[in-house]
Amino acid sequence: MGKKYMNNKHVLAEENIGKLLFQLSLPATTGMLVMALYNIVDTIYVGRGVGPLAIAGLSIVFPIQMMVMAIGQLLGIGSGSVISRSLGEGGIDKANRVLGTTMTATMIIATLLTVVGLVFTEEILAVFGVTEAIYPYAKDYFQIIIFASILFITSMSSNNILRSEGQAKAAMKTMITGAVINIILDPIFIFVFHMGVKGAALATVISQLCAVIYIFLFFASGKTILKVQVRYLRINLSILKEVVVIGMSSFLRNVAASVMFALVNNSLGNYGGDMAIAAYGIIQRVLRFIVMPIIGIAQGMQPIVGFNYGALRFNKVQEVMRIAIISATLAVTFGMIMIQLFGPLFMRLFSDDAELVALGAHAMRLMTMAYPVIGFQIVSTTVFQALGKARESLVLSLSREIIFLIPLVMVLPRFMGLTGLWYSFPIADFLASLLTLMFFMRLMRQLADLQPQPVRT
Repeated sequence: MGKKYMNNKHVLAEENIGKLLFQLSLPATTGMLVMALYNIVDTIYVGRGVGPLAIAGLSIVFPIQMMVMAIGQLLGIGSGSVISRSLGEGGIDKANRVLGTTMTATMIIATLLTVVGLVFTEEILAVFGVTEAIYPYAKDYFQIIIFASILFITSMSSNNILRSEGQAKAAMKTMITGAVINIILDPIFIFVFHMGVKGAALATVISQLCAVIYIFLFFASGKTILKVQVRYLRINLSILKEVVVIGMSSFLRNVAASVMFALVNNSLGNYGGDMAIAAYGIIQRVLRFIVMPIIGIAQGMQPIVGFNYGALRFNKVQEVMRIAIISATLAVTFGMIMIQLFGPLFMRLFSDDAELVALGAHAMRLMTMAYPVIGFQIVSTTVFQALGKARESLVLSLSREIIFLIPLVMVLPRFMGLTGLWYSFPIADFLASLLTLMFFMRLMRQLADLQPQPVRT
């Protein structure tokens, strides 16, 4: 191949694509599931220890947390794509410069976010649909969470960077470390110290701090190809531009999801009240748990696609895409079936309130009707990111929330009330998957054209 890392049998040069995808996806999926689990446990403790209005408060803050995480995704997905392709081409120096630029950008952006969040707390919460009854809970939770923006962004971006060089197990351990600590601290702060939602927020911040400490210790251990060195910490504007352009689709997808979340919360306040906001907050945590295996598969796939594309092994790119799409579709279909069968049981984990349980179970069943198609949609969008095709990934990232879901949420409830809001989700999923299919088929034709043609005799 003539490639440095191919000759040295870098982990991403593994010939058995199915085996490699499993090796990288399993740790990513495990880590993501554990993170989703601690969000669920966090909400269960808050619901049981404080009440439904406190869950509603967390629901108001949740899209703001998603926006903070979106910045971590922007830097992490973008830098991960550049790093994996650079390693495939043998460019270790560029990969290290990408790491340094990302770390410095994280510190600057997180500082700005914290200042803005603390100064404009009331205005920000109002935009995201807070009501008078929910405000005290949302404020207490938000002001602690926003103060730790740098921890959330560093953890998210660094995990993607670790995966970009094949260190999926280390990324998994990072997420598990944070999740386990959070799960341990939650009941202590909420039930022992009676700190309410402040305790839940503090437990989350401490857990993220421990995760970030683990990340820096791992980079310092010498087990990584990438090195954190002072000479690389200066921001390289050309690299930062490349990272931002590629990661922008992930960023906008998460921002779009946050905007959608805020719009839904406001709509729920009009059509369903505080209890509907609480139900939606629970539903989102359950559905994130179901979607996490897909994201894990996509994250495991991304460095394989980027590395093999950089190494001109286009047949391997096609092979890993096929396996990832099939695996993601099976995983999310299983999750949908569980929701349809056991919706009320999931809701009772968080609260015994009969109204909340009935409302949430009905909504979950409607919202997941088209879930089998989202595995294909998420994996395909990640493929375009891994290949550095920023325009395509941007359109696909925005398709579900911005192009389809937000207009549906604004229109259907006017005619169908709260039920119309719930139906907006499966309709948007289906339409976004159709658009993704159009882009995907064109990509398949392009990759086929890049394959070496047999010589005619």
